[in-house]
Amino acid sequence: MSWRISILDKSPVAEHETAADALARTLSLAQQAETLGYHRFWIAEHHNTPQLASPSPELLIAWILGQTRRIRVGSGGVMLQHYSPYKVAENFNLLAAIAPGRVDLGVGKAPGGLPLSTKALQLGLNPQEKGDFATQLAQLDGWINPGSEEGAVRATPRPQVPAAGFLLGASVESARLAARLNWDFVFAAHLNGDPELLREVIETWRAHSAREVIVAVQAIVAPTQAQAG
Repeated sequence: MSWRISILDKSPVAEHETAADALARTLSLAQQAETLGYHRFWIAEHHNTPQLASPSPELLIAWILGQTRRIRVGSGGVMLQHYSPYKVAENFNLLAAIAPGRVDLGVGKAPGGLPLSTKALQLGLNPQEKGDFATQLAQLDGWINPGSEEGAVRATPRPQVPAAGFLLGASVESARLAARLNWDFVFAAHLNGDPELLREVIETWRAHSAREVIVAVQAIVAPTQAQAG
């Protein structure tokens, strides 16, 4: 059995460091991952968290794409509940036009922060008009992967190769939603490592999609086993 390994980075800010230090390390890590043959490099989205320097993965994706050549770069993931699906589509269509065939659009359902930052991000939004998460994701898909009959509003620019869509989740419902839209699905085992749930979700995914199984796990890397422990 072969494996393809990727990295999800949160740009952590260590003690006595600045955000600039953390972001420089994120870029260096992405470049090392490319050199070592990793498949993807994703950036997380977290708000109102001094220990993490990545509230806007789209900006870091553009920066990293410009300083790498082959590795796929994406979000892990955009917290769609805070934003207009149309604007997210514009952002990722632009990124995909900059680096054809290298951009991943990972989308998450969680808020990516605490209630105060969620309130600030959603100021002025009407939840009733916005619809539920499945509706928002379907709208986003329609602007990323438009069909033959297009509406009056287009998410431009239209890249030659659209960003690849990934839904991040840890439930059977999320796996079914991703399969229904023909997106990839990433099981968030780094957040919920219940083996029985993982087994159930993977069985559901394989029953509804021919796409690969992708699982996110936590990893500790150190020079020796003792240091890692």
